[in-house]
Formats: sequence, structure tokens, C-alpha cells
Amino acid sequence: MTEDRTRGWFRGARETTQLDLATGTATGSGAAVAGTQAIGGTHATVQVDRDQLPGVDAAEPRTDSWAVAEPVVRTVEQHLDLILAAAPTPDPIQLAVLDAQGLLCAEHVVSTRDLPAFEQAALDGYAARSVDTAGASPEDPVGLAVVGESLAGPAEPSAIGPGLAHKVAAGAMLPTGADVVVPTVWTDGGAAHVGVHAELAPGTYVRRTGEDVAVGDTAVSPNTPIGPAQISLLAAVGRDRVLVHPRPRVTVLCAGSELVDVGTQPGPGQVVDVNSYALAAAARDAGAEAYRGGILPRDRRKLVELLESQLLRSDVVLISGTFAGGGFDLVQEALAQLGEVTFAQVAMHPGPVQAFGRLGRDGVPVICVPGEPAAALVAFEVFVRPAIRLMLGKRQLFRRTVQAVSAQQLLSPLGYRQYLHGQVMRHPDGGYVVEPVDDGQDAALARTARSNCLVVVDEDVTEVAPGGLVTVMPMLLGG
Repeated sequence: MTEDRTRGWFRGARETTQLDLATGTATGSGAAVAGTQAIGGTHATVQVDRDQLPGVDAAEPRTDSWAVAEPVVRTVEQHLDLILAAAPTPDPIQLAVLDAQGLLCAEHVVSTRDLPAFEQAALDGYAARSVDTAGASPEDPVGLAVVGESLAGPAEPSAIGPGLAHKVAAGAMLPTGADVVVPTVWTDGGAAHVGVHAELAPGTYVRRTGEDVAVGDTAVSPNTPIGPAQISLLAAVGRDRVLVHPRPRVTVLCAGSELVDVGTQPGPGQVVDVNSYALAAAARDAGAEAYRGGILPRDRRKLVELLESQLLRSDVVLISGTFAGGGFDLVQEALAQLGEVTFAQVAMHPGPVQAFGRLGRDGVPVICVPGEPAAALVAFEVFVRPAIRLMLGKRQLFRRTVQAVSAQQLLSPLGYRQYLHGQVMRHPDGGYVVEPVDDGQDAALARTARSNCLVVVDEDVTEVAPGGLVTVMPMLLGG
């Protein structure tokens, strides 16, 4: 696995694509949202020196690799930049063409075959010489003798001369000498003799050898998304395997003494681990190969061993949990043995406590997100999903956004970017209207499951009146 630590092309503007409601076209990145700049407006990317992180005295010797929560709050963009800058670039791999669906091609696929491999009929009709159709019309048809018939499939070569025709089916090999196919509907449909009712130019309804793809042509270019059409073309040029940018391997783990697995009846004070399922599903939807590692053990030695084993199979480790804000907890101690992970306050709500670092000999990125399920999914959308798409080689890292009219008053904490689950709908008069399903405080799972978008309120907006415009991020599956 190789790594590109700079990934310079994503630096600078952080906006997601803004869509004009009336036309569906992209608008400029400076669109105002409820009196403030739209989410993801241009920002200065901050390069963070790990030895100069706020709250860490670089002059003091480090006894471990765990950094306490920073007193200075990071912006969403600063935290995202740290993650994207460390996103690894997995080496391309060869896959069977069907397994490559949805991935980006990582090679120039050069055809070693002509497509089509022989001159063939483009539709059912009669193969003939164009010169023999000269002057033909419904009022004055040209008569030709039918000397044979060809169907699609293996066939012996044939030929025609002046005044002759050959009945052919779509895809059938064209006889030597023929340069047109007269559609059956432009004839009288004769068996031994046929009357042609139209004059045709040379090449009409004929698929020429190599006119689609010739030997030496590029069939599929690097960074082309491989979909059904590309798979069809790869098969046609004889490729059953192709080099692609692989799906990043994301391992999802959950921390918390209160957690029990789905098959266990929760006792007093216990809750079912839903985050390992939800985050693994989100990672899979984003295009990753997701592994659900489940609940982390409460024994330190076992915890370290489990983390070490997961690093061997992962491009990214994603941990959900409620972590100590001012001192060590068991998970943080285990992380400190394997690398440097910094916990910090991020100017967002819900879930301002986030963490990022690198673990193990290969410096595998580890992203820690809140344990509250709705906040965990928000953090995934904001930080993890763009990293997965970057590792996949995608150019569009962020979901498209639209401007929508808020159906009710929205309140947001000053200085924090608020993300609310909501339902966005088309308004009968045009545009979109959105209604939150929560208020940012009550994060019920049933309400979250009913949402189809995230409503984004910027940091310097504390209130959006009913009828005000807000940025909405539709949560399309696979989008």
C-alpha cells in the first residue's frame, strides 16, 4: 500500500456543489444561507504540525502518543483536512470485471480485437450493392435476385455480384461485394426476387470492421468509472479481468462498557450496539469494503491485541464511543500504545468531540466519532465519507446540496455548525421545503431513520426563521 500524504488537489475550496432549485444547475460557491455563507465556503486550509498542536508543549518530553483534548476548537474544515491529508492510496489490484463494478479503472485497456470483428448487417433486410439501388423508389422499384440467406452466428463466407441480393438478419456476416443493407420495410419482402423501394448510399445499415473499436484503440481509460457499459466493452475486447482502484478496507469498532450485541437482551443501564452496524453500512454505501469489528473488549491486553490485528486488514479504522474529555480512558490508553491519536473539540453539533491519528507501523488512519448514534452518522458524513471517496479516486468527494425553505424555526448554538436530520420535499410551487425531524438535542433513532437529508446551519447563525433558506444535504443511497 502506498500513501500520498499531500493530496494537493483537494486543498482550497471546501464547498459541496450547490444546485439551483429552479433549473437544477450548479450555482456559484458563495451562495448565502439564511444570512451567512453556505456550508463549505472557501476557507484557508490549515497545516497542523503535530509537535505544535495547541495544548501540547513541544519542549516537554512525550511519555506517550496520546494527546489531550485541545483547548482551541478546530473548525470542521481543519479537522477534515487532517483526515484527507492522511487518507492512504491503496495500490491498484486486478479484479474480475463483474467485481470491478462501481470502481475506477486504473489502466489503459487497449483492444487487441476489432469491434465488430467482421462487416455485419445492422438490421434485418437484404445485403446488396449500393450501385444496384440507384434510382429505386416505391413507384419504380429495382428488382434483385435473392441468392442466399444469412443468420447471426457462424457462417461460411459468401459473395454477391451485380443485380444480386442476400437476405440477412441483424448481426449476420455481410457477403463480399455488398456495401448496403436494405431494410425489409423498404422492399416487397420477396424470397427469390426482391423489389427495392429506396436508393441507398454506400455503408447504409452496415457495421464496418473495427468502426466501434479497432486493434490498438483504448477501450477504457484510467479513472473511468466501471459500470454496465464498460463491463460490456471489456468483455467484448476479451478482458475478463481489469486493474482498478480497490475499495478501501474500513474496520468499524465500538467502545463502551454499556454496549451489548444485538442478540443479547440489554440489562439495566445497557444499550444495544447499533453504531457498528450503522457505520459499517454507511461505509459500504460510500463504496468501502466494510468490516464490523463489534464491541471493543474491556481488558487492556485484549484490546491492544484486537486493535493490532485490525490494523493488518484495514486502510482506515473507525471507532465510535464516548471518550474521556480530560484524562485517559481504557481505549485511549490502548491507542496510545499503537500510535498518536489527538482528541479535540470540533466546532460542530452534534458530537463536537472528535479524534484522529495514525496507528501501527504503517500509520493506518484511525478516526474516532461520537458514541451517540445520530451524532456518529453525522460525523461519518462530514469526515469519513469524503475520505473513503478520496481513497476510491473519486473527484466529487462531497454530496451535492440544495437550498431549501425551512418549514419551521431553527435554533443553533453560536460558533458551531449545526447538522439536523430532516425531511426535504419538493414544493408544489417549485423548489424545496425542509422540516427537521429533531432539534439537535433529542436524537431518537426512529426519527433519524425517517430523515432523508441533513439540514446545515452555519457557525454564525443562531436562528433561522420559518421561511428562511438553509443548506440541505440529501442523503441519497450510494449518492
